[in-house]
Parts: sequence; structure tokens; C-alpha cells
Amino acid sequence: MFSGLVSGTGKITSMEMKQGTITLVIGPTNPYFLSQAQVGDSIAIDGTCLTIENFSDRQFTVTLMPQTFAKTTFKDRRVGSLVNLERSLQVGLRLEGHIVTGHVDEVVQVISRRQNKNAIELVFNLPRRLAGQVVAQGSVAINGVSLTVMTVTKDTFSVGLIPHTQTITNLDGLQVGSRVNLETDILGKYVIANLKAREN
Repeated sequence: MFSGLVSGTGKITSMEMKQGTITLVIGPTNPYFLSQAQVGDSIAIDGTCLTIENFSDRQFTVTLMPQTFAKTTFKDRRVGSLVNLERSLQVGLRLEGHIVTGHVDEVVQVISRRQNKNAIELVFNLPRRLAGQVVAQGSVAINGVSLTVMTVTKDTFSVGLIPHTQTITNLDGLQVGSRVNLETDILGKYVIANLKAREN
């Protein structure tokens, strides 16, 4: 489980595909990111929950299943790509952001970007099947970053990036046409699932 408050970014230093297995080696830009890390720890990479298989002071390795690779933006990534990183939550610490599972619902595209003083406003397409799970003033995770939804229409939603988010994540580099991992709010999913169950 994660909060969507990413700990910084990392660069993909190696990407190997062999017999249906995709192995990534990632070097965090934060030198303290892997302090107290252990093999088997969960880690969110661009909002996708993966497992640390081995690590050193400067990099770590994860493996993706073909389904994860196909369903996320990892298929768009290359060596040198910048990704958002977050270690899993620790019990007893403050819970900020919102509850993020690291299970990507959909890959969506930026359809509009504009500067609003010191903030960047981004508009994304919203798949119809997820429409009820995205609400104004609610939360979504974009590439693993917890953001507040500004507006919602029938087929779009918008978010704003404050300067801090622009600085510590890879969202500042998004342009029209960029693809991102979207995870909707887990609480909304349960509400909708229960309502549908009652209808049946």
C-alpha cells in the first residue's frame, strides 16, 4: 500500500526482455531512497506495485509479468526514462495523500496542458468504464502521484501540479499526447461495486 507521495524519481538503467520476462534495473536519483531496503519489499514505480529482487546502494532490480508490461506505460519506457518512485507505507506514520494500491486501472493520455501562474493544469481522457470512479475534489494517482481532481466531464478530467510536484516527479515533462498510468480511488471502487451488487 502507498500514499501517492512519491519519494523522488529514478532512471531506468537497464531493460531486458527474455522469454516473456521483463527485467528492469533502476537507479534512484535520491541517494537515500534505498536505505533500509530489503529484498522482497514492495515499491511503486510510476504507480505500479513491483517487488525489489536485488539492490545495491545505487540501483535495484524488479521483474514485470507480461500482463503488467502490456497494461501500463512500461511498454513506452526506454533506458534513460525517468520514473516516479515510492516505498510502501509504514504502519504508525502519518497517512498523507490517499490510499494507493499500485494497481493501474488504465493508461490515459494528456489532451491539454496549460500554465496557470505557477501551476500546470493537465487534462486527461477518461475511459467510460472509469467515469463513476473519478469525481471533482476526489483523488487519483497519475504515474503514482496523488493528485486532487479539479474538474470532470463525461470523458475528461483535470488536475493541477503545484511547483513542488513539478520538481520531485516526472509529471512536469508531460506534454499533449503523453501516456500515463491512472489509478482511481479504491474507496470509490468499493462504493460502486456495492451499489451494483444491490441492483442485482
